[in-house]
Amino acid sequence: MTNDPRPNEIISMAQSSIHGNQWTDDELDLIVADYLAMLRDELTGVPFVKLHRAKAIMELTGRSHRSVEFKHMNISAVLRELSFPTIKGYRPMQNIQRAIFDAIERALPQHDWLHAVGVGSTIGVGERPALFEEEAPSLARAKAPQEGMTRLIRKFDPVKRDAANRALGFAGEEMALENEKRRLSDAGRKDLAEKVFWVAQEEGDGAGYDILSFEPDGRKRLLEVKTTNGSQRTPFFLSRNEESLSRERPEAFQILRIYDFSRKPSAFRIDPPLSEHVRLETDTFRASFA
Repeated sequence: MTNDPRPNEIISMAQSSIHGNQWTDDELDLIVADYLAMLRDELTGVPFVKLHRAKAIMELTGRSHRSVEFKHMNISAVLRELSFPTIKGYRPMQNIQRAIFDAIERALPQHDWLHAVGVGSTIGVGERPALFEEEAPSLARAKAPQEGMTRLIRKFDPVKRDAANRALGFAGEEMALENEKRRLSDAGRKDLAEKVFWVAQEEGDGAGYDILSFEPDGRKRLLEVKTTNGSQRTPFFLSRNEESLSRERPEAFQILRIYDFSRKPSAFRIDPPLSEHVRLETDTFRASFA
């Protein structure tokens, strides 16, 4: 694992002080490295003052405070699209300089720790607050991302990372399990809460859903849990088995989408027909000789 550059090491990365409108590659490498160093500090509880770090960047580059803050928000926007956590207070801002995609592409391979964020590295599931649930997002008209963003998504695909991150999936299912038990207990159905069953853990992944739960009136809920450190609209994989079950048991099947897991886990539910809520696209093909 490559160590993050600390403030005194970052100084040596600045090769010039440029005052033009467009940030140079050296300047972008500098601010991306400092952003990721601050992010790691924030996630691990190491105190720092964002204003002091911003002033250091201003001194090294000759940029204004507004310019530095805007670039921080640009970095947040890119990391958010890639399903990585972002620094609190630097809300994602679009209108991204094309060269920043290259700077982030150069930096990410040096920060393997980002891939494990939010899974067993901070507080345990049992200590987390109740899962906040909200309405599912509407099906929005697809917007073509910037070319650089498209390239980064292909290289650091958040959907494939989430699917391959078994620890994240396990932690999300565990949170969903406790959330279902709490929801039913709060509704006065402790008898049903005791029957909530973690199917994927006890019987494997072949059922087409992860958790057997219930509505307060006793109706079964077959919950398929999808977890991400990304945003509300981060895409996710759905297996053929899961999609088939959504059509066979539409009255019972339900997707519980948990997002922003590493910071403030929130969730929404998706009921069949799934095509009314998400766009389903073929990602892989099965090739056979018969």
